[in-house]
Amino acid sequence: MTNDPQKPTRSDLAMPLNGLFALGVLYTLYLAHQILLPIVLAVLTSLLLFPLVKKARDHAHIPRVLSALALVVVLLAGLIGIGATVASPALEWAQKAPDGISRLLMGNSDIKAQIERVSESAQQVEESVGELSQGDGSSTNTVVLQTDSWRNQLLVKTQNFVAGLALTLALTYFLLVGGERIILNFVRQLPRRQRRDVLRIARDSQQQIAQFLAVLSLSNLLIGIATGLASWAIGLPDPAVWGLVAGLARFIPYLGVILTTTLLAVVSVTSLDTPWMMAVVPAIYLVLTSTVGFFIEPWIHGFRMAINPVVIFVSIFFWGWLWGPVGVLMAVPLMTLIQVVLKQVPKLRPIYKVIAR
Repeated sequence: MTNDPQKPTRSDLAMPLNGLFALGVLYTLYLAHQILLPIVLAVLTSLLLFPLVKKARDHAHIPRVLSALALVVVLLAGLIGIGATVASPALEWAQKAPDGISRLLMGNSDIKAQIERVSESAQQVEESVGELSQGDGSSTNTVVLQTDSWRNQLLVKTQNFVAGLALTLALTYFLLVGGERIILNFVRQLPRRQRRDVLRIARDSQQQIAQFLAVLSLSNLLIGIATGLASWAIGLPDPAVWGLVAGLARFIPYLGVILTTTLLAVVSVTSLDTPWMMAVVPAIYLVLTSTVGFFIEPWIHGFRMAINPVVIFVSIFFWGWLWGPVGVLMAVPLMTLIQVVLKQVPKLRPIYKVIAR
């Protein structure tokens, strides 16, 4: 019995089926982001905090339940403290920023005068049209669009943020307490010859990711504190805000440093009068982030991001499109996780070699 040449084989259907599967995964990630985003954040946070829980159990004989609870409480207190410290200055700067940027870009130039003349002309045209409408006795119907105010939108976003934060912290706690047990139970279901390899891959991946995230978080914290102190010393308004922005932006390679330097330069120019003082904070931030990124971090954890910069940029845009600003901040930790897994799994190592430098 011969095979029908017109009948598609399994190899012919593999690529279309894999493509449909990838599209399904992508659509699921986008549609279920309100559930998946807290889960991914909890996994990354638990990887970062797990070594502390393990040391507390092995050296101080503190039960995981207590050490994990203490770490989650400290994390929550830190987030609340940062939010309370930065919220008010950030709102004040958001109100002042448009005027400062407008003065920086236009000042008293001819462009500003032309814009004012165009605005006056438009106002005169509106008044003329209004007089004509009233003079011919025609009635006008006013259409009112029912839209949510910014306060309602802010309230909804705040509620979603609080719910996501609560889910992230709760899941982080349970992963710190019982996450290792889940991995062991999973390994027991595998064939005996594969258990040791899978367990080694899981432990090596966990160790490398925790080390990378710890070093990156600590260095970003130190750079944020140093930038905030420099902003305070030079006289910039709201130095805590710029310190927080400087620390968080370093999670975004290349783009984060460029955007932060530009923002610090704009704030310095709009807030200070002496030219050399305007360049102090951006220069300090560039020196700090270059020194830490090129020398200190590689010396501590032994490797930098061994991924092609093009792949990093694509990752930033992809996760930003998928999950918004939080996805942009998570792009590097997620790429680190993917990089380690690809490098540890033999079948996926060719993909790692393609995206590596």
